[in-house]
Amino acid sequence: MKWLSVLPQQCLLLMTCLLMALEAVPIDIDKTKVKGEGHVEGEKVENPDTGLYYDEYLRQVIDVLETDKHFREKLQTADIEEIKSGKLSRELDLVSHHVRTRLDELKRQEVARLRMLIKAKMDSVQDTGIDHQALLKQFEHLNHQNPDKFEPKDLDMLIKAATSDLENYDKTRHEEFKKYEMMKEHERREYLKTLDEEKRKREESKFEEMKKKHGDHPKVHHPGSKDQLKEVWEEADGLDPNEFDPKTFFKLHDVNNDGFLDEQELEALFTKELEKVYDPKNEEDDMVEMEEERLRMREHVMNEVDINKDRLVTLEEFLRATEKKEFLEPDSWETLDQQQLFTEDELKEFENHISQQEDELRKKAEELQKQKEELQRQHDQLQAQKQELQQVHVVKQMEQKKLQQGNPPAGPGGELKFQPPGEHKVGDAPKHPVGGDQPLPPGHVQEPAVRTDQVHP
Repeated sequence: MKWLSVLPQQCLLLMTCLLMALEAVPIDIDKTKVKGEGHVEGEKVENPDTGLYYDEYLRQVIDVLETDKHFREKLQTADIEEIKSGKLSRELDLVSHHVRTRLDELKRQEVARLRMLIKAKMDSVQDTGIDHQALLKQFEHLNHQNPDKFEPKDLDMLIKAATSDLENYDKTRHEEFKKYEMMKEHERREYLKTLDEEKRKREESKFEEMKKKHGDHPKVHHPGSKDQLKEVWEEADGLDPNEFDPKTFFKLHDVNNDGFLDEQELEALFTKELEKVYDPKNEEDDMVEMEEERLRMREHVMNEVDINKDRLVTLEEFLRATEKKEFLEPDSWETLDQQQLFTEDELKEFENHISQQEDELRKKAEELQKQKEELQRQHDQLQAQKQELQQVHVVKQMEQKKLQQGNPPAGPGGELKFQPPGEHKVGDAPKHPVGGDQPLPPGHVQEPAVRTDQVHP
């Protein structure tokens, strides 16, 4: 896969992977003197993560396009401007049906993934503070208006998005590192506020001691200088320093044999210098700072050597750089610990921003707590209603059971609601006027009995 030899690095990993598929030209150097095993021809070289949120989609599209012979042939003759202008994208109409079908499937999967992420983000903010433009920006690497078909426009958008995003990638990394350093200092100062005076002095003393220990390291050679490259030649490659040859060095470290030193191949050259300053076993050494140092070294060499600014170093550019006066000067490299990474004003502004975020989170937490309490109240109310309904249901079941067994249901006080026939108590009801035992009908007034021993005139 060799798109990289045609395009600038920032434009593609898209280009990177495809061009690496072309046959490599054998290197005419003696690698028998090199320590360890060299790069095996045909061995697949793992490409580093681009850092893009659509990195996997980008790689899948590359893998599918690689399988089409026509597209690969067009790519071999394409130049940078043809690819950037979108001319190469129009060749997509000529690829095989199988390739187009697979690209359609990849696009549908990517659209579904983005929609799921956006929905999750919108649900998390609960319709407050949604940045709709930021959400739509996530679709800039594909045409979301046609979610089912991968068209030439999709390839064009993917190339342009990757180009733009990777051009700004280093800048974004520097900004994130600066925030990281300010957060470290902010947290340190906040911790000191929680200590009494004696403990605070001990902590400050320890901080200064670790800072001094970190800065006590061997001289770091200037990246890209003769001293720095000769050190790699001797210690990493295991070759005689007196036989240092720039052309051989270049071919030796062109790991994928594509005729260029890309950004990753350059960064690998600075490992020995970084090991002088950073050790993961040391408490005072920060590995995040080490990666920022590596990035700064690579950018410095690119600025000095990369003449056409395509983020790739050709053999011609490399040899021309070794002829400059700066290549021979044994000046040292100023490491991060020797620089002021931020000002007090910048730190203060950063802390104010953090404070605002904390206030917003606190308010949101209070709102969520209120919602929780309200939900708990509603839950308790529903539980009480449930228990009451269960009690009523139990009573009804008991009454139904008594009726089925021939027992009359009980009243509120436990008394019987009615008496079965023949079970009335004496005196419970007035007797029938004729003298029977039947009770009088409602509203009937019993008349006094007539005495038969009295005679009326």
